[in-house]
Amino acid sequence: MKLSKKVLAESLLVYAVTDRHWTGKKNLLQQTEEALESGTTFVQIREKELNEEDFEAEAKDLQQLCKKYNVPFVVNDNVELAIRINADGVHVGQSDMNAQDVRSLIGSEKILGVSAQTVEEAILAEKQGADYLGVGAVFPTGSKDDAIEVPHSTLKEICKAVSIPVVAIGGISKNNVHQLKDSGICGIAVISAIYGQEDIKAATKALKDEVQKII
Repeated sequence: MKLSKKVLAESLLVYAVTDRHWTGKKNLLQQTEEALESGTTFVQIREKELNEEDFEAEAKDLQQLCKKYNVPFVVNDNVELAIRINADGVHVGQSDMNAQDVRSLIGSEKILGVSAQTVEEAILAEKQGADYLGVGAVFPTGSKDDAIEVPHSTLKEICKAVSIPVVAIGGISKNNVHQLKDSGICGIAVISAIYGQEDIKAATKALKDEVQKII
């Protein structure tokens, strides 16, 4: 059953995007469980290096983990994989498949997230069936080489222009998230602010506390 707009917005509060770059003493599954235990409300698997077989195996493991914590799990970019494993949904960027085409493939019940950097992209994504938008980078970030910075004024304009939930992404940490207050977002998506931290449990909890102050 598809989440209502209200429930989806609430689930997007602390959105973790996986990154195996930060694995060391602990694997990605262990790191993600620590994040889920401490307040992560949404998980996206993002893999640019893995082959399809390993990607699918990892996605299935993370999917089961998210089910245990009753947290939505979506796949970045790989629409075929998301359909194959029956993930909760998929997230696509502007350079990936057209949102309308993705919606027709995944059906009406799955979550569709779309990245947007402009008001025009945001409005079009909503028209084409997006359930939520990921907008950024709102701060400088090292996690994505081709990230375009989005001014906070544009973030506000996007939030006003659409009726679907908006998540801010890019360079967000517990130290700068307060700058996004009154922007209209329903949550934040982070990579290194969770996965790059030595104590993931403490970092996730601190991040969630800060986000709740501004939403």
